[in-house]
Amino acid sequence: MTQPNNPSVNTEAILKNAFAAAVAVADPQVIVPQYLAKIFPPGQEPQGKCLVVGAGKASASMASALESYAKESWPKIKIEGVVLTRYGHRSPTSQIKIVEAGHPVPDQAGMDGAKEVLALTKQLQAGDVLIALVSGGGSSLLTLPVEGISIEDMRKTTEALLRSGAPIEEMNVVRKHLSAVLGGNLARVAIARGARVEALLISDVTGDSPADIASGPCAADYSTYLDALNILSKYRLGQDAIPASVLSHLKQGVAGDRPETLKDIDLVDAQVANHVIATAYKSLEAAADYVRSQGYEPIVLGDTITGEAQEVGIAQAALAREYLAKDTKPLALISGGECTVTIPAGIKGRGGRCSEYLLSLFAASSDMPTIAALAADTDGIDGSEKNAGAWFDGLMRKAGQSQSLIPETFLAAHDCYGFFAELGALVETGPTLTNVNDFRIILLNK
Repeated sequence: MTQPNNPSVNTEAILKNAFAAAVAVADPQVIVPQYLAKIFPPGQEPQGKCLVVGAGKASASMASALESYAKESWPKIKIEGVVLTRYGHRSPTSQIKIVEAGHPVPDQAGMDGAKEVLALTKQLQAGDVLIALVSGGGSSLLTLPVEGISIEDMRKTTEALLRSGAPIEEMNVVRKHLSAVLGGNLARVAIARGARVEALLISDVTGDSPADIASGPCAADYSTYLDALNILSKYRLGQDAIPASVLSHLKQGVAGDRPETLKDIDLVDAQVANHVIATAYKSLEAAADYVRSQGYEPIVLGDTITGEAQEVGIAQAALAREYLAKDTKPLALISGGECTVTIPAGIKGRGGRCSEYLLSLFAASSDMPTIAALAADTDGIDGSEKNAGAWFDGLMRKAGQSQSLIPETFLAAHDCYGFFAELGALVETGPTLTNVNDFRIILLNK
């Protein structure tokens, strides 16, 4: 097999540089100004009040980028608003208030911030503009339960869904139907006041549907109360796991006693637009361009790979084995999508879905000593710890053997963080201030 074109660049650097390329193409400081210029071309700047609200791991950075753009391009227009982000993901702003709150389990700070978002939106008038800055993580951060459901009830419901292994799309169907803001309800408030709504979305979900990104606060929702109840039933989440107030509200919705989430029919004659400005696939393409420059032929497997992280790791090890058996040139298998990790009762676990996938891949590829791989969350935080993910190569595999580290033991304990920490193989970036889902890359050299 021919070697990569630049032998001075080692495998670890190639893996980490590919991840950096994936993150960089979704940088809000670059893409937000580009889209604002398209949405509001010269002579068509916002008129009336310009209210900026939002939520997500990237939303504070988006707000900072918007302020910088507005200062230069809309000097006469007053900007105000409030944006919620995860603790540690703040960006500097002067006109837009940044609220840091809990994620993935909502807290009181998020609820108070969401109340402020809703209160400001209710002050809009005809001719005003609402700019919503939305990214992954917004579902938890923008938690404002409907009347009769407490923040503690929302916390318990979220925790039960997280432990059940339900994919994020199904979790969000439930949360939309418990929220005064999600499921298009934020746009509904603005529409009722005759305001224009422009939502800028950074996608962390498969399919990039505006209804799924942060549970679509400004998008028409395709799901129903019955869907939400069926999801709870699917994962056997009954009265022992879900608060009575939540179950009662969903049942009232099915009976028609509660208003549904925003639907397409509600948007007839409304000035509402959702713009997806960054996606996982664009990030995978950026990584592919980078590894191509390093002598690897990229094979993009797609950004919609889901399922149990350990099972995906085993499946991709088998795929790598197939490619190694038939190809003679260096290859890079690149994929995105959000896996899940189901934690059995009594096990705490350490790590996240990226590290869990990677350790499963590591264990399932012991017969392929030359492969190298990295898996990391583009927001910089993988699950319960402070690392973005982890990586390994052939030398790391030998180090694990010399230290008598047994990957299967760590997998059984869901302690993927502990395994890679022992090897010094954690990927630590800190918050990246963007979020386009998970990134995975496998380098194949014979």
